[in-house]
Amino acid sequence: MEQEPNYTDPYLAGLVHRHADMIMRIAYTYLKSTADAQDICQEVFLKVVKHRKTFENAEHEKSWIIRVAVNCCKDALRSPWRRLFSPFGDAMPPIADKQNQEVVSLVMDLPKKYRIVLHLYYFEGYATAEIAELLQSKEATVRTRLKRAREMLKSNLIGGLANE
Repeated sequence: MEQEPNYTDPYLAGLVHRHADMIMRIAYTYLKSTADAQDICQEVFLKVVKHRKTFENAEHEKSWIIRVAVNCCKDALRSPWRRLFSPFGDAMPPIADKQNQEVVSLVMDLPKKYRIVLHLYYFEGYATAEIAELLQSKEATVRTRLKRAREMLKSNLIGGLANE
């Protein structure tokens, strides 16, 4: 008989405390929906409990959780449910500084393949080689996507400034 997992385990609580915000940001970056991001966050921690994963160190823990979150997001995007019912767009996350809010809005308007590399590079602090491993793609692809994303943002920012 399989033993029930202990949901009050301090390690699991610490895991949630350390990674829930990051998972929410990654999932929101992919799915552009707070509700969907919350579902992904819950799904990731259920997988941690189910697989009873042990990690070599903190970096291994973080990268495994990011990989699972990315895979869950990709699964959600392929879901027949999502194809049938288009999600309502969320309002932008609350950001006090108007300029930062505009930049985040422009980033969220980019295609997801550019949004996720920008997020992992600038917000999570991963190098291009690490991002390539997390996304299971080539490092050159990651560098190209970062370059194109920066060019798109620059173009959109300059275009926005010209219209003011």
